[in-house]
Amino acid sequence: MAMRTQISFLLLLCFLVSCNRGSKEQERPLLFLPDDLEARLWAESPLFNNPTNIDVDYRGRIWVTEAVNYRNFNNDSTKVLHHAKGDRVMILEDTDGDGKADASKVFVEDKDLVSPLGIAVIGNRVFVSCSPNLIVYTDENGDDVPDKKEILLTGFGGLDHDHSLHAVVGGPDGNLYFNTGNAGPHVVTDRSGWTLRSGSVYTGGTPYNTSNHGNMKSDDGKVWVGGLALRMNGRGEQLRVLAHNFRNAFELAVDSRGDLWQNDNDDQVVACRTTWLMEGGNAGYFSADGTRTWQADQRPWQEVFTAHWHQDDPGVMPAGDNAGAGSPTGVVVNESDALGSRYRGVLLSADAGRNVIFGYHPQKQRSGYDLGRRENFITSLGEDNTGYVWNDSAGNAQPDKWFRPSDVAVGTDGAIYIADWYDPVVGGHQMQDSLGYGRIYRITPKGRALGAPRLDLSTIGGKFEALRSPAVNVRYTAFQQLAGEGPTIIPAAKKLLSETNPYFQARAIWLLAQLGDAGMREVVKLLYDNDEEKRLVAFRALRQAAP
Repeated sequence: MAMRTQISFLLLLCFLVSCNRGSKEQERPLLFLPDDLEARLWAESPLFNNPTNIDVDYRGRIWVTEAVNYRNFNNDSTKVLHHAKGDRVMILEDTDGDGKADASKVFVEDKDLVSPLGIAVIGNRVFVSCSPNLIVYTDENGDDVPDKKEILLTGFGGLDHDHSLHAVVGGPDGNLYFNTGNAGPHVVTDRSGWTLRSGSVYTGGTPYNTSNHGNMKSDDGKVWVGGLALRMNGRGEQLRVLAHNFRNAFELAVDSRGDLWQNDNDDQVVACRTTWLMEGGNAGYFSADGTRTWQADQRPWQEVFTAHWHQDDPGVMPAGDNAGAGSPTGVVVNESDALGSRYRGVLLSADAGRNVIFGYHPQKQRSGYDLGRRENFITSLGEDNTGYVWNDSAGNAQPDKWFRPSDVAVGTDGAIYIADWYDPVVGGHQMQDSLGYGRIYRITPKGRALGAPRLDLSTIGGKFEALRSPAVNVRYTAFQQLAGEGPTIIPAAKKLLSETNPYFQARAIWLLAQLGDAGMREVVKLLYDNDEEKRLVAFRALRQAAP
């Protein structure tokens, strides 16, 4: 009897230990995120390596720029993964629809690709941002092999530098938007002959960034400083500066209302930020002419964040949310209801240093926006890493801090895709992962499958379906094609004005403004609409269509 009691006790003890172990395993999810969402590892190496940026095509495939040859001046190519023919652009696909990538192919491997930082897939043209060049590869026959390579723009500073040329994104007006960091000088002549000149006192970071200076005048007679937000048409003409004086805004997001959003890296202090970007804004990193640093201009009474972004200086835009120390990367606005209506309009801002995707729900505030409360929307950490220091060797030794989100995008299925650079360190132009390992996560509603639609861009109906796409450059591609159809599609475009999703309504307004005089008359009517959002977008669309 005593023996039976002892055995029963041991079995009970084992059961309790087992349950406790199981509960501890459950406490450690793949990623921490809202309870009604779930994360799945969608792709990992060897399907691709070292992802810096991602985009989505109309077939729902994920395109990846790799930076395997990252900072060869710092990293011995005999000891780390190295591609002798240049860095690559990869195409990843879930061919069987099970929610996980099972195929990958090389689109291009090119000597001119040295740590490219941006990609945009727009129709059969693939825009790759890799200072000093903005390169366009054209696949004319749809075989996933480029038939033509063109240097659309050149002259951007920042060769093999993070503070350089970043991704292109299609705007709701039919123009292309992009930004570049402060590793200038940037001396760029567009395809219509207009020359941008921008610089600052910033040098260093790489052996190539040795000469830079401020107080440079562009052909518009203005002095643009440091990092820039830029706009041009699809032919590389009409290049214009939308805002300036950033440190290193890693990506620009343009929503369907025409609002611009970005984050910006700080100067190794505690002043990273996420902002609504005011057109014409001076973001305040350097002095107004770019000849002095923020430290040189700091008043004795100013705390760091105020001084870092020159917030007490006239003509400087509001700095936005102070996220603290970190290493901000990709940004996107989720305009879809696929994750649930409460996530429509959420601004997602990746921070590779802090191992997190921040989430914001911006609200109108006077002539701008209040970003609201910042939340750790998706992260690998159970607690916020507010004390982040990029070269903290003890902290970087913890594997849960190797989640390094380099970009975040919305797929054609409405899922959120996160590119993970995955490395013990981010910053200081260093990497410690010799294998070039990388991952992509897919975020979906818990217990509900999302499928990528089959979009047929050869029909008017298919193009309008693509215009509703959650993927920004897919809907841009559809917009471009629909704008060429002329006034005959006005009735179909007007139907979008009664959609419940306000982003769909905004896309309709921009499209109508491109459909000749009849379309513009429809937009003029909306200047008197009861909905102030429609009035605002109508004004913006008319301003672009008939400047």
